[in-house]
Amino acid sequence: MNRNQETLRKFEQGLNPQAPEKSTVKAEVKGYGEISSIFSVAGIAGWVFKRLPLFATVAEAEKYVANYQRYTAALQEAGLHLPADSTTIVEGEKVVLYIGQEEIGKENFCHNLLHSLQASDNIAMISQLLTQINKVFNYNQQHRPAVELSIDGQVSNWARVNRQIVFVDTSTPLFKHHGKEQLDPELLLNSTPGILKWIIRKFFLQEVMDRYYDQRLVYIDLLANLHKEQKPELIPEALQAANNQLPDTLEKISRKEVDNYYKEDKFIWQLFLSFRKTDRWFTNNILGRRYQFILPGKIKR
Repeated sequence: MNRNQETLRKFEQGLNPQAPEKSTVKAEVKGYGEISSIFSVAGIAGWVFKRLPLFATVAEAEKYVANYQRYTAALQEAGLHLPADSTTIVEGEKVVLYIGQEEIGKENFCHNLLHSLQASDNIAMISQLLTQINKVFNYNQQHRPAVELSIDGQVSNWARVNRQIVFVDTSTPLFKHHGKEQLDPELLLNSTPGILKWIIRKFFLQEVMDRYYDQRLVYIDLLANLHKEQKPELIPEALQAANNQLPDTLEKISRKEVDNYYKEDKFIWQLFLSFRKTDRWFTNNILGRRYQFILPGKIKR
């Protein structure tokens, strides 16, 4: 076991998911996704981690790692730049996978750059993100049905490092091989309160997974994300840039679609997080068990 593996094993043993900074091995939350937090761990300088306590067996975690490595390799083959990464499986109360990435300064993330650049520079940056997304769909066109990649293209999933655009949201390896999804969708439900699983499975899961294979919806998601990032004034020019890059075979995106998408998406994620927080309280206080997930804090929308 190398030093980082040993540190993560000790971190897992002494983890306080409700307050990672109070764990035996200290952690510092660096950012929030919709489902999980990104954090650094004391003793592992220059790296950040996502913690995935999703697995019943080591074999399940190893399969996930294999798919993750196939997915990231294909993204790079498509022309995307990714940060250096690592995977570590830790056995404890749960089988947990830690996905590590070389840390990127918060000032380099595109959602933060939106607030420091001039409007024209922001539109140029968004156009770069659209171009990167387009690389994935060009790859799919060339390799389908053997391989088809998904991508979550929202602004916070990208950084600009030394003038190079870097994609960071690689921890959910959604891709298809000869039309068959390689990620078991039931794993994604392991972070969901039990009372909601059948509802999400029946009404939302497939729709959410499918949207990341649809170039038009990925573009709409990115544009709608400008509402969340408090930059709606950028939407008209960003919308024009997106429509300019859409293939001629796809219908142009309207502003109404972008605004309606954001309202629906905001409602779904706020409801989902509120149920997860209730589930955390019930698990900790009524069942007397440790809630396994590090939930996002307050997300400004």
